[in-house]
Amino acid sequence: MPRNGLNVSLNSYDDIFSTEEIRQEEQREQVQQIPIDELYPFKDHPFKVLDDEAMQRTVESVQQLGVTNPLIARPRPEGGYEIISGHRRQHAAQLAGLKTLPVIVRNMSDDAAVVLMVDSNLQREQVLPSERAFAYKMKLDALKRQGARSDLTSAQVGRKLEAADIVGQEAGDSRNQVRRFIRLTNLIPELLDMVDEKKISFNPAVELSYLDENQQRDFLEAISDTQNAPSLSPAQQLKKLAQEGHFSYDVAFAVMGEPKKDELDKVVIKNDTLKKYFPHSYTPKQMEDTAQRKTTNPTIPISHNICK
Repeated sequence: MPRNGLNVSLNSYDDIFSTEEIRQEEQREQVQQIPIDELYPFKDHPFKVLDDEAMQRTVESVQQLGVTNPLIARPRPEGGYEIISGHRRQHAAQLAGLKTLPVIVRNMSDDAAVVLMVDSNLQREQVLPSERAFAYKMKLDALKRQGARSDLTSAQVGRKLEAADIVGQEAGDSRNQVRRFIRLTNLIPELLDMVDEKKISFNPAVELSYLDENQQRDFLEAISDTQNAPSLSPAQQLKKLAQEGHFSYDVAFAVMGEPKKDELDKVVIKNDTLKKYFPHSYTPKQMEDTAQRKTTNPTIPISHNICK
């Protein structure tokens, strides 16, 4: 009889390590082959999947090597799986004619899935301003709902971290820059497209985001009629006028129709016109230098400068 009445059962060496191996295997995520038509895009996914040159290169890679990096997805209540990471790979696989894809399936909450989806896609080399704007907003909202790490204090600045700090730190932006990007989500689609196409710079776009939808549409018409892209100063002026209740299409047209200071200070003369006054052997640089000397001393005739 065992001492102290204890019934001790000793497992064999093989039993102990077999159990540990099984336990580790159960914890390890498995890559599954999932039919491609059972994979669905993430709800409100902010990252664009474009049929561009980069996609064509991805398709060619998939045709040669297959999809080597598994997607991450979670089960959907209505069946199938929601893609968290790998929307471009799925589209490339569809174009390449694949029937199944390697997928890591995880059970994740909505907020946890949003955070992973955003973090995975922000690792791309090229991220459009609109993509970053909506991604930051989705992640910020998710972290606020989770209350993630809001009790931590930053040793550098001696204040509690906010959700915007977390978003910024993990993406390489400041919390203020995160908020400025999120402002872009208030732009109407046409203006946001112009930001992505670099027809409107980031800083003016942030100022324009304070206009309401009707004001933005009046502004859009004004820049179309004036053929002028907004710089920072006019955008700030329009924001101020809107806040004071003085915004209208006519105001926007007047502001956008004003010549810019650098245009007032600049005179452009075509080379063909200039060559009439200089020897044919003169380069554009020589013509420019001569004109500048003439400006400095207008009493000297151009012919004198040429001889010099």
